[in-house]
Amino acid sequence: MLKRLFSGGLRRRIGRIEVTGAIENKTRDRVLKALKEVEEKQIPAVVLRIDSPGGTVADSQEIYNALVRLREQKGTRIVASFGNIAASGGIYIAMGAEKIVSNPGTITGSIGVIIRGNNIERLLDKIGISFKVIKSGPYKDILSFDRELTSEERNILQELIDITYSQFVQTVATARKLSLNVVRSFADGRIFSGEQALHLGVVDRLGTEEDARLWAAELAGLDSNTQFYDLIPRRSGWARLLPAGEALTRLHFDVATSGLPLWLYTGF
Repeated sequence: MLKRLFSGGLRRRIGRIEVTGAIENKTRDRVLKALKEVEEKQIPAVVLRIDSPGGTVADSQEIYNALVRLREQKGTRIVASFGNIAASGGIYIAMGAEKIVSNPGTITGSIGVIIRGNNIERLLDKIGISFKVIKSGPYKDILSFDRELTSEERNILQELIDITYSQFVQTVATARKLSLNVVRSFADGRIFSGEQALHLGVVDRLGTEEDARLWAAELAGLDSNTQFYDLIPRRSGWARLLPAGEALTRLHFDVATSGLPLWLYTGF
């Protein structure tokens, strides 16, 4: 009885899902679990609060697909709200929302794909270190840090990047009802402000998370005083800055991207 009453109450609430930091498998698991709760408890509207520089391709795509399914199959109204930064993979998952609200000064954009390797061959030569590699095929050690890429390897990686980039561009074009050529005109890795994103058609309105809540309430036919129900508990203090269990993930992401907000492909 209490469970029914509680679930019934949530049908008059707005779910809040916060995505912070690098988007990776733990982020995906938390968001998918939260979206499952939205479905089970029939929560009519969700605000997706994004404060992320990006992350892995597949994890971002799975979150995006889950958001689209929830909207199409359950009729859930979803509004994305951009915080300090919503770039690259952060943009990708936002495409799963029905509407997007950004602060004027939000750092966004960085639409593109990157694979980055390091070559320390000359340093290893100086200190007399070399590696012996036995491999099953000519490309198994592609992006090894102790040698330059071959032209064939560069072509393989470029094709991979181009295909994944096309997926990104197509997703943005479809979600924002823009032509592929228009999206490609600004999907060159550049970053831009929320205000610029509005002019480009990437977001719908400028505003705060509170504005996103009001819009979600309006879309779902809820009272404007309808409050949030946090589907992923908010963090506070040092836990918010560097959540327990995520320190190594954050460090790995920062090292791999040199701290830049990049749409990062890490499939190796």
